[in-house]
Amino acid sequence: MSRLYGHFSGHDSSLETRLLLIIGLAISAHILVRITRYISEWLIYKSHEQKNPLGFMTQKPKFITVTRLVVSSVTFCIYFIAMGCFLQEFGVNLTAYLASASVLGLAISFGSQGLVQDVVGGLTLIFWNAMDVGDLVEVTGAASVTGRVEEIGLRFTKLINFYQQEVFIPNRTIANVSRFPQGGMDAYAYVQVPRGVDGQRAVHIVEGTAKGLWAQFGAIVLSEPLIEKVEPSQEGGWEFVRAHFKVWPGQGSLIETTFRQQIISAMKALEPNYADWQVPVTYRANAIFKK
Repeated sequence: MSRLYGHFSGHDSSLETRLLLIIGLAISAHILVRITRYISEWLIYKSHEQKNPLGFMTQKPKFITVTRLVVSSVTFCIYFIAMGCFLQEFGVNLTAYLASASVLGLAISFGSQGLVQDVVGGLTLIFWNAMDVGDLVEVTGAASVTGRVEEIGLRFTKLINFYQQEVFIPNRTIANVSRFPQGGMDAYAYVQVPRGVDGQRAVHIVEGTAKGLWAQFGAIVLSEPLIEKVEPSQEGGWEFVRAHFKVWPGQGSLIETTFRQQIISAMKALEPNYADWQVPVTYRANAIFKK
């Protein structure tokens, strides 16, 4: 009887030890995951304050995405190892566990090729600086979308288009990225000053019309227009006023129609023979324009 009691007592003691080991392992894994996530969020918070201690990677979308990718990978490894140790306590062979996990991972990878392509595409966009958060871009692929980059994720890139819609584009469908590095499309209107008309008066008319357009169509004209009076050249002798607009891509018709019509109407009040061709609009940056 004493032997039987000792056998059961020893068995219970061993079971209690294993249970305590399993509980301790689970708690340790959870604490380690929490510490890892806390450190990552601290680094991200510091990157927003421009005080990131890892100075070699300070670009927000790149740093945040890579940090969260690393944290997700570390978290997966911690739980994977913890699960293996947990199963080992119940007699499961670790070799069989790793083999089954490999087969399962291979099956998932075959069924998630689109996801893998999205992740690879997202990392490519981030590390090759194809775009950055806040950039105004035109993205082509399965569809063409123009908007401001809101977020670059591992699965989707989010743009805010002209209509303030959130557009989620799968990274694998992005074929070409056209950036507008100056924050918009440059439109230049060249207003020829009629002969006999004071140049400063023409500047005042153009400036007032341009700023009125900016105030009324702030969603299209993205910044305050720049006005410059150009003195007549020795060759042609023409005097004109140049107005530089920063407009949302694809919305240049506002300058070509509304602005031109208002300017032509104002100039005809000064010179009845003023013609439409005297107010051309171009979209090529001019090197001599003073900014």
